[in-house]
Amino acid sequence: MFAARGVAVCLSVFALLYVALSLAVCGLWRRIWFYGQRFLARRGANLLFAWRMFPLAAAATITLVFAAPSFLLLEPRAIDEPVGVIPLAWGLCGLMLILAGAGNAARAMVRASKTIARWQSGASVDRSGSVLLLRVSRAFPTFVAAGILRPKLLLSHRAEFVLTPKELQAALQHELAHVRRLDNLRKLLLCFAPFPGMAELEASWREASEMAADDAAVSSASEALDLAAALIKLSRLGPLEPPGELTTALVHSPAESVNARVERLIAWNERRQSPAKEYSLGYALCEVAAVAIALALTYSHLLVRVHAATEWLVR
Repeated sequence: MFAARGVAVCLSVFALLYVALSLAVCGLWRRIWFYGQRFLARRGANLLFAWRMFPLAAAATITLVFAAPSFLLLEPRAIDEPVGVIPLAWGLCGLMLILAGAGNAARAMVRASKTIARWQSGASVDRSGSVLLLRVSRAFPTFVAAGILRPKLLLSHRAEFVLTPKELQAALQHELAHVRRLDNLRKLLLCFAPFPGMAELEASWREASEMAADDAAVSSASEALDLAAALIKLSRLGPLEPPGELTTALVHSPAESVNARVERLIAWNERRQSPAKEYSLGYALCEVAAVAIALALTYSHLLVRVHAATEWLVR
């Protein structure tokens, strides 16, 4: 009974935190995004992704670091206390959230594997640095980065035919930027955090990640124009099917988004590309050390407070 009560309490804490924080994210993300648009596209995309994953990361951290230890260390084992209706109901909600996230991720990986295997059937293999480049005979995908642990680029002969060498190189750098940013892994992580009402936030993150990859792919006005021309040409080819899951296609979004990307590239300037001020590694380590020291000094007191809160939940 002690173990069952502990599991129910931990799952309840996770569910309560996850739902409350997700509702807060749904209500506040537009303001966060408005604030983030003053930064480079890369930082804006990172901010949106961090905000989207915040409920899952915070709920899991608080549950594992505070709720579970407080129950194990402070809950009397001799008391045969039944599991109440409230923690049982919230515990079931927490379990369903975890299973739903794991199921979403598993289905996305299976569908992505099948789609990529179908795309690369009969493809010729080339290599672009450390990433495989597969030339496929199919009309679609035109240009896609696929895979997480072993990423690869898939380029259709039709796309290669319509692009000039400079345009093709710019498109290649765009997809390599997605690989370096681990955007396919980020899409997989999003599958672990299901919650209704997050579709618009995730769509905004995908658009921001495309703009971040555009910025990373070019270093001059001529390269920006080459990438803009590649976007226009590939968008005119017209996708014959939607892009696969856990992949990043050069052109996959609505026409409005493609137009916005083209306009940004045409208006390219060096000021927008200038790197933002970065914090030093020593400063970051000092912050981490300060947080660790503060946590070590107050951890016992925090466990007592958390245990009191979970006791209230059980009652």
